Amino acid sequence: MSQSLIHQEIVQEFQEDGAVVIRGLFEPWVQGVREAIEENKRQPSWRERTYRSEDDRSSEFFQDYCVWSSFDGYRALVTDSPMAEIAARLMGSCSARIFHDHVLVKEPGNTVRTPWHQDQPYYIVDGDQSVSFWLPLDPVPKERSAEFVGGSHRWGKAFRPKRFDGTDLYPQDLSETVPDIDAHRAELNIKSWSTEPGDAIAFHFRTLHGAAANPSAVRRRATSIRWVGDDARFAERPGKTSPFFPDLKYRHGDPFQGDLFPVLFPRDPVTT
Repeated sequence: MSQSLIHQEIVQEFQEDGAVVIRGLFEPWVQGVREAIEENKRQPSWRERTYRSEDDRSSEFFQDYCVWSSFDGYRALVTDSPMAEIAARLMGSCSARIFHDHVLVKEPGNTVRTPWHQDQPYYIVDGDQSVSFWLPLDPVPKERSAEFVGGSHRWGKAFRPKRFDGTDLYPQDLSETVPDIDAHRAELNIKSWSTEPGDAIAFHFRTLHGAAANPSAVRRRATSIRWVGDDARFAERPGKTSPFFPDLKYRHGDPFQGDLFPVLFPRDPVTT
């Protein structure tokens, strides 16, 4: 594995805080992803979900999932960039397997805030080795960027997942709700960065995070690419996961694998 892609300090910060910024490495793939987003909005998948502000129904928050292999710009980012190798190094894993992608576009004036949450309880996968790369396609100042609770991936908690409209994802789930992070900001290690296209914020599936609304006059386009490592296992949840895989058969605790989730580091000649 190449040691020159990212410094060891980046790896250490990720492992300790569960979130770190990587500067400029993905700039060559930015325009391709921008073009893919416009294609994707014209041809959304069945998983597409769009939220709109109560006071401006034209200002939308577009989301789609599991579309990385359907559009050239997304696919190039996943397969041609060094992301898979970086993912393996951050996770401390010998391999990096793609789980899925998540496209997020907050149009100007959108007042929908992404609430504080962890990602892993939404997913069909468990394991300590995980990382999401959040890539902005537009400049994002710190006050409108994603925020992360440093170290929360090591709290040993899986909080009750909610949809972004505030309803419970699993109505029968009685697990602990996400604490009031905003009421305790001074006591916590809240991490956030201004970002430019080509940057990426890498974070653990169990790191608590949220994002501001976009009241500005500028679009906020981003994609998140999610990876798992050697220890990934299938996880049964008490309801319909997000994203949902209705045709996928698996048993709780089985090794996480399958054609939908190829290993992209080390490079498999069959998938290139």
